[in-house]
Amino acid sequence: PLYVTVTDREGRLVPHLEREDFEVYDNGQLQKLTLFDNQTTPITVVVMLDTSGSMTLILDRVKDAAEQFLIRLLPEDMGRVGAFNDKIEFHPEEAFTSDRDLLVRSLKELDFGYPTRLWDAVDESIRRLDGVDGRKVVLVFTDGADTASRRDLDDVMHEARAKEIMVYAIGLETEIFNGQRRQRSSPDRGLKKLAEETGGGFFLLKKEDELGPTFTRVAQELHSQYVLGFTPAVLDGKVHKLQVKLKKPGLNARARKSYLAAKAETGPSK
Repeated sequence: PLYVTVTDREGRLVPHLEREDFEVYDNGQLQKLTLFDNQTTPITVVVMLDTSGSMTLILDRVKDAAEQFLIRLLPEDMGRVGAFNDKIEFHPEEAFTSDRDLLVRSLKELDFGYPTRLWDAVDESIRRLDGVDGRKVVLVFTDGADTASRRDLDDVMHEARAKEIMVYAIGLETEIFNGQRRQRSSPDRGLKKLAEETGGGFFLLKKEDELGPTFTRVAQELHSQYVLGFTPAVLDGKVHKLQVKLKKPGLNARARKSYLAAKAETGPSK
């Protein structure tokens, strides 16, 4: 399956397109679509927030913004919230839940730390989604670069591609005092690459006031995506490049850019 976000030149979401409006290419070859759905499909999501030292002054505002995302989850959606610093934590610890009130309350339990284990946190979020059916999403927020992970961008990219995880990333540029002078903190550049590769969105914010509307926008996108599908001509165990095009001018399609054509012993492969 390919989950596709369609926007116009002003960045507005575009509903009501039909199967005939889309073209999907696998390694440059046009594919016949065997699946098309423009109805809202449920998601299972991990909302992972940076709670390292640089976030101390703005964490309450980030939690309030994340709440705007959580309250817009639909009854069929499932979620967990988490935080990363020198530790990585998830709530609820045991399983995903559709209880939005519980998820909102769990935001208050997220704790502070100092180093930033960004890639470890995304990797652990992907692992929590292992075995989950349907549409799987990681929504990560940070204001800085990774400083302490054992995993790296390539590791996470490989896992997200193999397990068909869509990553959304929200980054905030902030000013921090390092003990001598104020300096600008920017989100890790690898987040944009990861989001683009997996078909999610990357949002770079310069103002705290943009937090709430951006988390809201992600919820709107996830509930407005098209589902396309095709049957791969070959399952060769290799990474294939994907491209989604729209026949109508002025529209932009965003979807994952590759997939692993995994060999299957029985039955069709995604």
